[in-house]
Amino acid sequence: MTFRKASNPVGNTYRLARLLAVGVVALTSACGAGSSGGSNNAAAGPAKTLRLGYFANVTHAGPVYGVASGIYQAKLGSTRLTTQTFKAGPAEVEALFGGAIDAAYLGPGPAVNAFLKSHGDVVLVAGATSGGASLVVQPGITSAAALRGKKIADPQTGGTQDIALRTYLAAAGFKEDKQGGGDVSIIAQDNAQTLDLFTSRAIDGAWVPEPWASRLVLEGNGTVLQDEKALWPEGKFVTTNLLVNKAFLKAHPETIKALIEAQVEADKQIVADPTRAQAIVNAALKTLTGKSLKPAVIARAFAQVSVTEDPLAATLKVAADHAFATGLVKKGDLKGIYDLTLLDEVLGRTVNDAGLGKG
Repeated sequence: MTFRKASNPVGNTYRLARLLAVGVVALTSACGAGSSGGSNNAAAGPAKTLRLGYFANVTHAGPVYGVASGIYQAKLGSTRLTTQTFKAGPAEVEALFGGAIDAAYLGPGPAVNAFLKSHGDVVLVAGATSGGASLVVQPGITSAAALRGKKIADPQTGGTQDIALRTYLAAAGFKEDKQGGGDVSIIAQDNAQTLDLFTSRAIDGAWVPEPWASRLVLEGNGTVLQDEKALWPEGKFVTTNLLVNKAFLKAHPETIKALIEAQVEADKQIVADPTRAQAIVNAALKTLTGKSLKPAVIARAFAQVSVTEDPLAATLKVAADHAFATGLVKKGDLKGIYDLTLLDEVLGRTVNDAGLGKG
C-alpha cells in the first residue's frame, strides 16, 4: 500500500475570546513583548515562537511526520516551534480564538465556522490532506436504510466528520437532532472511546477519520458502509487545511511561509518513501497518544489518505453548504477565507482558491 499525493485540481463566547486575544496581542506588542514577538499592524520579522495545533491522526500526516522528523523546526530556523494536539476541530478553534495557538491544521467545517465567527480574523493558507474518513458499521448493516434506530458515533459535534455524517443521514431521509435523538442517534465522543464501544457492540457504527476507521475495521471487525471518497467527484475532497491567525500572518509572513515550506517538504518525503513515513508517523503517534498502531492498521490508514498542499477550494464550498444545512454553522459569506499568496510563492504557481481568496 502506498501513500498518494493528490493532484491539483465556531457566539458570543468565541467573539469575546477573540477580542481578548487581540487585546493581549496589542498590549504585548506595545510593550515589545509576546511569545510571537510581533505586532498586529506590520511585518515584524520572523516570530520568536510559532505555536502549532494539529491532530494525532493519519489525516494530519504532514504535520505529524514533519514535526517528528524535525523538518518543521529546521525550516522555521530561529523561530521556536511549540505544538499542541487536539482530538477535534471545534476544540482547536477554541484554542486559536483564545490565543493558545497561532496556526492550526483542521477540517473544513471548523475552519468555515472559525472564519465566520471571527469575522475574518483567521484565514486558510494551504491544504494538507484529502480523503481518509469512512462510516464503519457492525456486520449485518448493509445499507443506509438499516441505520434507523441505530447509534452512530463521530468525534465532536460540529466537526468535519459530524457534518459529513449528518449530511449523509439527511440524504437518506433521516431526521436527527443535536441532542442525539431522532431517527438515528448521533453520539459525539473521543475516538478511543468509540473503538472500545464499537468492539463491545455498544454502538452500531461511527463516521471517523484515519486511523480510527481502519482500527474499527481491523480491530473491531467492522465493515465500511460508506467511504466518504465515493461521495465526491474523482474521490477528492478537503479533509485537512492549514488555518492561521491573520494578525500573526501579517506580523510574521516569513514564519508562515517557512511553515508552508516545511509541509511541502514533509509531503514530498511521505510520497517518496511511504514505508519510512509510516514508521515515523507511527512512532510519533505512540509519543502523542501512548500507543502505536499495528502494522496492518497504519498501512491501511495511509492508503486511504492523500497528502496535498492544494486546499481543494471548490470542495470547501460544498462542505460549507453541508455545514450550513445542518444548522451547526450560521450561513455567511466565505469571500476572503483563503490567502494562498505564500503557497503560490512556495509552489511557484497559482493555486485555485475557487473565488474565495482575499479581495
